[in-house]
Amino acid sequence: MANIVDTAVNAGSFKTLVAAIKAANLGDTLKGAGPFTVFAPTDEAFAKLPDGTLDALLKDIPKLKKILTYHVVSGKVMASDVTKLKSATTVEGSNVKIDASNGVKVNDATVSTPDVAADNGVIHVIDTVLIPA
Repeated sequence: MANIVDTAVNAGSFKTLVAAIKAANLGDTLKGAGPFTVFAPTDEAFAKLPDGTLDALLKDIPKLKKILTYHVVSGKVMASDVTKLKSATTVEGSNVKIDASNGVKVNDATVSTPDVAADNGVIHVIDTVLIPA
């Protein structure tokens, strides 16, 4: 099995996320031992950001790192565990709200594909980029 970054690369629908991870120098971290749970926005999710947002983030590495680490939770949290939670503390330090009453939502993002396995954790595919308060 591949690590989280390589799994995202191989999936093909996370080009923007992988580029952002590399720009923020988080690649080695997310290739590390972990385990990590990553709520991974697709390329379509990044495309929903207002025009110019992504370009601005790629030039503001501290803010980019804050947003990316807001998508990561320490430990391997599978979908069966996520559904029992009301919130989770991210690596960034803030909490994300979890609502499993109708599918699974993380803040305003819907989990479209849960439990994508990686050798150092798990990816849950989401349809919206999470922005910390």
